[in-house]
Amino acid sequence: MKKIKVFSLIILSAIALTSCKKENEESAKVQVAETTKTEAQNDVPAKVETASFTIDGMTCEIGCAKTIESKLSGLEGVEEAKVNFEEKKATVVFDANKQSAESLKSTVEDVAGGDTYTVSDIQVTPKA
Repeated sequence: MKKIKVFSLIILSAIALTSCKKENEESAKVQVAETTKTEAQNDVPAKVETASFTIDGMTCEIGCAKTIESKLSGLEGVEEAKVNFEEKKATVVFDANKQSAESLKSTVEDVAGGDTYTVSDIQVTPKA
């Protein structure tokens, strides 16, 4: 009886280790594919541009301007984002391969549910 238990334990362990190995191999294949994709994206040289635009609807510096600045700064490809509450202006330095003026506009206008802020006067210039 004891031999049967030991034998069963060995078989179950072998099955568990084999199935884990297959999962690890599949996981490794996915990870290699993702790394290759990321490397391919990194091979594209950055196309740095600066977008300046007006933001209407801001009522305070900390709650509005800083929140918008934080959202813009968190976007992939954004190098720098500054929101000036007094002037109602935003300046964003970004990689045009990863973001666009339209995506920046959408991000700002979607803050606070999408009904509070309006973006206008968008000007995009290549960074020298």
